[in-house]
Amino acid sequence: MGKKTITLPVAEEAAADVLVVGGGPSGIAAAIAAARNGAKTMLIEKEGYVGGMATAGLVGPFMTSYDNTGTRQVIKGIFDELVSRMEQENGAIHPSKIPAGTPYASFITKGHQNVTPFDPEVLKRVAEAMLLENGVELLLYTQFIDCTLESGAIKSVIAAKKQGLCEIFPRVVIDCSGDAFVASRSGVSVIKGREKDNAVQPATMFFRVANVDSARVSKSIEENKDLMGQPFFGAFSWLIREGKEKGDWNIDRDELGCYMAPGGKVWNMNTSRVQDVDAVNSESLTGASVEGRKQTVHILKFLKKYIPGFEEAFIVDTAPVVGVRESLHIKGEYTVTVDDLIACRSFDDDILLCSNSIDIHADDGSGGEYVTVDTWYGIPYRSLFSRSCTNLLVAGKTISATSEAAAAFRVMPPCYGIGQGAGTAAALAVSANKNPGEIDIKELQKNLINQGVFLNR
Repeated sequence: MGKKTITLPVAEEAAADVLVVGGGPSGIAAAIAAARNGAKTMLIEKEGYVGGMATAGLVGPFMTSYDNTGTRQVIKGIFDELVSRMEQENGAIHPSKIPAGTPYASFITKGHQNVTPFDPEVLKRVAEAMLLENGVELLLYTQFIDCTLESGAIKSVIAAKKQGLCEIFPRVVIDCSGDAFVASRSGVSVIKGREKDNAVQPATMFFRVANVDSARVSKSIEENKDLMGQPFFGAFSWLIREGKEKGDWNIDRDELGCYMAPGGKVWNMNTSRVQDVDAVNSESLTGASVEGRKQTVHILKFLKKYIPGFEEAFIVDTAPVVGVRESLHIKGEYTVTVDDLIACRSFDDDILLCSNSIDIHADDGSGGEYVTVDTWYGIPYRSLFSRSCTNLLVAGKTISATSEAAAAFRVMPPCYGIGQGAGTAAALAVSANKNPGEIDIKELQKNLINQGVFLNR
């Protein structure tokens, strides 16, 4: 790889052992893990708060962190620590207390056992506290712009602060941007969506409604439980069919994603659907946000007219950003496939085990595909990096995987787990004065197990 330079007026310079770009689930966990393992760690985040899709996207609840039987929690570590601290502030309900089929899980049984309802405002505060307590240098309102390269590695990262451009000189960079921004700028090969046609899963504008009679909502589901799963596994599909027939429903979705939040009065609505969104294109995201908010008004009218308990509901807020399920995937040392997941395959270099179902929201307006796994599958460390950029790790939904495989672990609990693995690996690389791709895998796994990560070893 050749040398890449940028000439820009830089207001200030900074240095870090580990630089984490993006403060979503993977970024939070990566920064905490790196700092706890002795690395001088900096986290930059473009918003004025951390949390990513859980806060900026209002995506909730956290999907399951348990195996498919609901008997064993397989994603623990920093994720479980965060949830437990949120629960102490009445800002979450631990997944051990949430069986499948409850209003917290949108009444869905398949693949929705042990979800984690949470309050995004509490998440912001608790995550910030955990980052700062562990010595992470947190820079909000700081946007990644580009990077300079030298000898096949990132030499510096250019970021935009309010006071001007900043050049940061890290030893290791962890791309937790959610869109592989650092990876693509550093020359790592990336693929948009499905490799065969670059199609991506649809986006959703999440919103929250209040003044809901939750008891009546649950009663209506109980009275119509024989209709659940006929033919769709989501809530109120029978009423959506009626709405379609009467011209009161025009969303490309055949079920109502409605998740009760802690407290029982506010519901998270995961229902709007916007197709063909390019998450690395501002014009496309602008159109998606406008269309998504327009759909929320249509959905609210439907809720008030058709769904018992929502008659007096009103919109509390729409998400600041549209919820993107898929954008880019890096081409790393190993590409995780659907066959790996269905076979419940583990690897010699696993950094995480998870059981999340393959959840493909169709890009053509049809229902999609939902496949559960028998036990759990591994996320190999090799899927987090490419040797084309020697000091870069990628964490979150953009690791090296096929589009169909990423449809399973793109949800937030696995992203926390992948981030924890990346942060720990980065710190070990710094300590050993090695590139991330050269570290001792057994040492990494032993360290993760000592942090409470379940690797079944």
